[in-house]
Amino acid sequence: MKQLVYFSSIAEAIDVKFIYNIGEWKKQLEVYNLDVITNQLTELWEYITGPDLWLLLGAGFFRIIFIIIIALTLVRISRNLTDRLFKNRKSGPIRITARRENTLKKLIKNVVAYVVYFIAFIMILDNVLGFEIGALLAGAGVAGLAIGFGAQNLVRDIISGFFIIFEDQFSVGDYVATSGIEGTVEEIGLRTTKILSWTGELHVLPNGNVTQVTNYSVHNGLAVVDINIPYESDVADAEKVIEQVAGTLPGKYEFILGGAEVIGVQNLDASHYAIRVIADTLPGYQWAGERMIRREMQDKLYKAGIEIPSPRLVMYSKEGKDALLEMERERDN
Repeated sequence: MKQLVYFSSIAEAIDVKFIYNIGEWKKQLEVYNLDVITNQLTELWEYITGPDLWLLLGAGFFRIIFIIIIALTLVRISRNLTDRLFKNRKSGPIRITARRENTLKKLIKNVVAYVVYFIAFIMILDNVLGFEIGALLAGAGVAGLAIGFGAQNLVRDIISGFFIIFEDQFSVGDYVATSGIEGTVEEIGLRTTKILSWTGELHVLPNGNVTQVTNYSVHNGLAVVDINIPYESDVADAEKVIEQVAGTLPGKYEFILGGAEVIGVQNLDASHYAIRVIADTLPGYQWAGERMIRREMQDKLYKAGIEIPSPRLVMYSKEGKDALLEMERERDN
């Protein structure tokens, strides 16, 4: 019994000592962790406030600025070289139209700018930020392959844009109608075409949607005007006045080429007959030519005593109808 009590006392003493040691170890560990955290914070603060970090950031910043300046300079030089290349196009062996020249100039400038900016971006990632470009490009290639299967419209737009430029379907400055849009071509890219309508809206059209194009700026336009003459006026007199006016149009308006041609009576209406007049104009000026022809014709016809026909409505009563029929019978007899 005494031995049991003795051993029990020893076990309690060992437990107390073990618990005491654990407490001491915890205190020492907390002190050690606190010292480690304090040392790390101190080292971080010294690194932030020290010269090494700021020298590294400054050097990286100046490298980025230097690369951007070089890229902008190369883009500006390429644009000047492109303008100079097309400046003396008339004296060279290769002749191109002014509209095609504007298209090619804008396209070359855009392509060169995209390539230079992309190279500058890669240089910043590699030389300044320290990215592994090889692995990045490999990952981009795999991602691009995966995206390519879902980007069929993008590929179609680029291919269509290439053939639009290669076949010279339309150029910058042309007045075209396509895909329900009508206006002046502002810019042609490999993916999209920008068309400015005459009311000021800018339409951005994917090249893949350009399936049919009506180009009003390739050949001379034709102004077609139908002039209404009342039946009370003689056809020969009206045509004489119209021919006199038509001969004076080219001298007044530069976009009307040659004298206007009087085709003759085009149709007969209830209250008038129409004399058709046509005239060649510069490309895209057929609508302005029609407006000027109407203006000049109306003024001269009015001064010659030929007025604009008015709608007519004939009304008669039953008694008047019977009397009219009786008069027609007597005339036939």
